[in-house]
Amino acid sequence: MTKSGHDRTILITGGAGFIGSHLVRYFVKTYPQYLIINLDSLTYAGNLENLKEVEGCSNYRFVRGDIRDKNLLLRVFETWSFDGVIHLAAESHVDRSIENAQDFVETNVQGTVNLLEACLEQWKKGFSGKTFYHVSTDEVYGSLQHKEAPFEESSPYNPSSPYAASKAASDHFVRAYGTTYGLPYLISNCSNNYGPYQFPEKFIPLMIRNIIQEQPLPIYGDGGNVRDWLYVEDHIEAIDVIFQKGRQGETYCVGGGNEWKNRDVVRVLCSILDKKLGRDEGTSEKLITFVKDRPGHDLRYAIDFSKLYGETDWQPKTTMKQGLDSTVEWYLQHDDWLSRVTSGEYQEYYSRMYGDHQ
Repeated sequence: MTKSGHDRTILITGGAGFIGSHLVRYFVKTYPQYLIINLDSLTYAGNLENLKEVEGCSNYRFVRGDIRDKNLLLRVFETWSFDGVIHLAAESHVDRSIENAQDFVETNVQGTVNLLEACLEQWKKGFSGKTFYHVSTDEVYGSLQHKEAPFEESSPYNPSSPYAASKAASDHFVRAYGTTYGLPYLISNCSNNYGPYQFPEKFIPLMIRNIIQEQPLPIYGDGGNVRDWLYVEDHIEAIDVIFQKGRQGETYCVGGGNEWKNRDVVRVLCSILDKKLGRDEGTSEKLITFVKDRPGHDLRYAIDFSKLYGETDWQPKTTMKQGLDSTVEWYLQHDDWLSRVTSGEYQEYYSRMYGDHQ
């Protein structure tokens, strides 16, 4: 038992974001014997409203902080003795990385190195029972042609965007710290996530919002780009399994087994929302607008998760149509959340509560 009185103390970075908030809620409720520390800088994509149901739990603490801030990390690691770190904090939007790559280098690369250094310093007396788990993306592998075999753990890195390059670099640093210093680590590379609480700059919630508001539905190119979609709750279960059962120093690919063209995803969303909103079938499809493709747009992602399945029996449970239907229903039931996130109202509130960039 740790000095906090809990069996283990786990740091989750980026725990107010989309995937992170799902993970924090899951760990706080599933492992009451763990103390969960959520470190998040509360940028535009971080929202503590996502964590209302656990904010009063005795095994949960929130710290506002930026992984780029070495002194802040030092204070956090002096306050708590961590048995594990699950690192999700990242800049993750490809379009934003094309506009400003520097932010992605600073957060995704330098921020990850800062965390690795903090772990190395705190765990220097012994690595037994310690784990640094880095959650990454399939975009580090680049683009597949339509008939190519899916990505697997041994696929060569070939990132296309500044975002993907920054994640690839952070993956390499994690492995280098494992090889050079013996730091115990795990890495997972996941396919595109979707589900409740996702910030509406991302593809699926953006389309849902625009359909609801009867706004244009912009699709890059001809909409033929393929993504392997992973429902966020399935991903959270995979993270848990890897954290608890994964072999140290190993990488695991996590996929949804749902390869869909972008235009087909939008058409299904249009159909679902037409029914739920009482519109005539085909009404929302008229909003589809094909726009100029973005630079370096990867054609296809697909993941072979057979290694993870073979070692742990994990596999995704949610079909694409099931996941889309439940995601649409959540956004319809939480239009107040969507409104506050879109307006930026929540950021003003957090600035008053915590101050800027603490």
